[in-house]
Amino acid sequence: MAAQILFFVLATVAIAGALGMLISRNPVNSALWLILNLFCVAGLYLTMNAEFIAVVQVLVYAGAIMVLFLFVIMLLNLAELPNLKRLEWRRVIAFVLGMGLLAMLSFVVASSLDVLPVPQSLEMAAANGSASSLAKALFVEFVLPFEVIGILLLAATIGAVMLSKRKPV
Repeated sequence: MAAQILFFVLATVAIAGALGMLISRNPVNSALWLILNLFCVAGLYLTMNAEFIAVVQVLVYAGAIMVLFLFVIMLLNLAELPNLKRLEWRRVIAFVLGMGLLAMLSFVVASSLDVLPVPQSLEMAAANGSASSLAKALFVEFVLPFEVIGILLLAATIGAVMLSKRKPV
């Protein structure tokens, strides 16, 4: 029961983080909203007993790729750092309470419709979520999408380097 409530809280915060990323006008704030979203997704993986994927989510996405995004944003000097002294705490408290209320409401609706997520047993998660079974699936069944994503990340890195090397006007 606690895992299901935590699932809905994390899902609600992840949706709010995604909306904050889309609505934010400051690129640094947008990247910070995306980091919140990625940590919530890792928490969702933990509620489903997928510890390996949660750790990879935090290390690869919230760690390495977001550092690259923030580096490019700072390198391009798109906006200055946000001023945290102007942060209105009433809005923060209202946001937290609103997300809690939304999570509780979605939990009540999901439990009344009998569509609550059921976490896997530890034996099933250990059999399907181990590094060897994930590696077998990744390098045997999904090798083409894996290579395409690698090429896309290489192109994004080359694009970031080319943008940083442009001459100032």
